[in-house]
Amino acid sequence: MLNLADGLATISNRVGRGVSWLILPLIFIIMFDVITRKIEYIATWSADITIEYGYSVSFILQDLQWHIHGVLLMLTFGMGYLANAHVRVDIFREMGARRTQCWIEFIGLVFLAIPFLIFALVYSIDMVTLSYHQGEGSESLVGIPWRYVIKSVLPIGFLILLFAAVATLIRVATFLFGSDQSRSRAEENIQFFTDIAVLPKASLDNADDVIAVDGEPR
Repeated sequence: MLNLADGLATISNRVGRGVSWLILPLIFIIMFDVITRKIEYIATWSADITIEYGYSVSFILQDLQWHIHGVLLMLTFGMGYLANAHVRVDIFREMGARRTQCWIEFIGLVFLAIPFLIFALVYSIDMVTLSYHQGEGSESLVGIPWRYVIKSVLPIGFLILLFAAVATLIRVATFLFGSDQSRSRAEENIQFFTDIAVLPKASLDNADDVIAVDGEPR
């Protein structure tokens, strides 16, 4: 099961790292769009293209900006979750021992995160199908058509995040219920544990259950 978790996590991380390079063309497109709007020659050239071909360079660039934003957002969620890079508003969880933190994560994944991701995955496929059959395009008549292409990133992103959630669930379950050897291996890949160096003095657990630092419970 831990091998399965490692495989799912590898897929999420590789997709996230690969997609993250899109930040470079995104920066270039934004800079090009902003700068060239002020250059009269390029503005005239863009207007001529719009008249001749029915597509606006400016609108296409604006559509590309939020399209790339969407791809970056959806396809890096999994990597972000595995790295614990997302926002956690859970001050009480941070005061618990590692076992307590795993129980909270386990319950959250089983009853909230994974059911939601399955629900979102199914309905996002419906959204893409509907967009395709409607021939949905840009809100601007001179923008990028084929809106279903960018919407197809939704189910892919939810699937990648589901992989990350299942990988974490396996690791957390192994930490809670597995053997000492498997627990140690799972613990190495769990990133959401509170840093021992900044663990609050107050704790939700009994002193015997809290991680010890230099022989003193924290």
